[in-house]
Amino acid sequence: MNTQFALNSYANVQTKANAGVATPHQLIQMLYDGCIERIAQAKGAMQYKQIEAKGKRINQAIAILNGLRENLDKDQAEDITDNLDALYLYTQSILSKAHATNSTELLDEAAELLTGMSDTWRQIAPKQ
Repeated sequence: MNTQFALNSYANVQTKANAGVATPHQLIQMLYDGCIERIAQAKGAMQYKQIEAKGKRINQAIAILNGLRENLDKDQAEDITDNLDALYLYTQSILSKAHATNSTELLDEAAELLTGMSDTWRQIAPKQ
C-alpha cells in the first residue's frame, strides 16, 4: 500500500471521528485549521510545480471558506458577521488570484489572515 495514501486515509478517519464529537466551536476551529492546511499544501504543490494538486488544494480551501460564510448566523451580532463575511470573501479572492498567478506571497497572505482568525477563535473558546 502507498504510504501517503495510508496517511491520508488515517487523517480522513481521524477528522471524521473528531467532527462526530466536536462542539460547534470546535468544528469552526477544525475548519480554520483545515483551510490553513490546504493553503500550505497548495504552496508546496506550487513550489514543486504540481499544477493539479495546487488547484485541488486551493479549491478545497475556497470551499471551506464558502462553508464558513454560509453558516454565519446573520441574526446574531450582525456587524461581526458582516465583517467575517467580508473577510472570508476577501480571502477567497486572494486564493483565486494566487491560483491564477502562481503567487506564494498571496497564499502566505491568505494563511496569515486565517491564522489570525484561528488564533482569535481559540482564545474565545468556551470553558469545558
